Amino acid sequence: MSTPPNNKPLKNKVALVAGATRGAGRGIAVELGAAGATVYVTGRSTRERRSEYDRPETLEDTADLVTEAGGHGIAVPTDHLEPAQVKTLVDRIAEEQGRLDVLVNDIWGGEKLFEWESPVWEHDLDNGLRLLRLAVETHAITNHLALPLLLRHPGGLVVEMTDGTAEYNAANYRATFFYDLAKSSVLRMAFALGHELGPRGATAVALTPGWLRSEMMLDGYGVTEENWRDALDRVPHFAISETPRYVGRAVAALAADPDVARFNGESLSSGSLARTYGFTDLDGSRPDAWRYVVEVQDTGKPADTTGYR
Repeated sequence: MSTPPNNKPLKNKVALVAGATRGAGRGIAVELGAAGATVYVTGRSTRERRSEYDRPETLEDTADLVTEAGGHGIAVPTDHLEPAQVKTLVDRIAEEQGRLDVLVNDIWGGEKLFEWESPVWEHDLDNGLRLLRLAVETHAITNHLALPLLLRHPGGLVVEMTDGTAEYNAANYRATFFYDLAKSSVLRMAFALGHELGPRGATAVALTPGWLRSEMMLDGYGVTEENWRDALDRVPHFAISETPRYVGRAVAALAADPDVARFNGESLSSGSLARTYGFTDLDGSRPDAWRYVVEVQDTGKPADTTGYR
């Protein structure tokens, strides 16, 4: 479901998407822009300098996509492990806008740091500890410094991005000690924020996409968004995957919902919110990846998305 051209429910709203260079962060920023928001996007990969990911996507490109979608994209290169840089960012938003309505913590940076199936005593310790710093400490720093601005006006929304729902992660080991700990910590962070923000007129949620067709995922399978189904011969369950714009539409729907406080402190998924709000992915489908994972993939059934998208 596309946002109608004259329907800008987030016009005059200000958002910060921390970690918006690529993947879910970029998809979220673009969809917030499509809904009319002014969106500050942060990350470490710029047209002048790449992060250790050494990827071609840049923060400036994300900002341009936000503006093209109908919003106002503003790129602010920021290392969210550096409190001084985050404070400068928040001070700039306060000076230029006087408010912050939506904060999305999508900072991650750990794709190249975790080792599949390596137990904690065999996993590279420096990489594991850096993963935790990038995935957890950055969120804590950003919340500490940005939430006073968000609380200036009632109705603010904080979205903590993670991988997996609280229910799924509580019952399933996620890849490695460090990865598991990082993603579960972010879920708990949203729960804690819900207790602190709720009485003060704001809402915090944890949100997970399904199997995301991010730029890195597509490259890893040697396909593009146009021919992604070519990967299904090797990875059949990839059939349930979704674009980053799908979870972006989930965030835009939450941000536009005057009754969003009903979700305060909860763990949500793109698929569950699609059912609630009625949006679809770019192809018009409505994938429900986490229900599919539990009922099809994890039970060893053959790939079949019938009834799941």
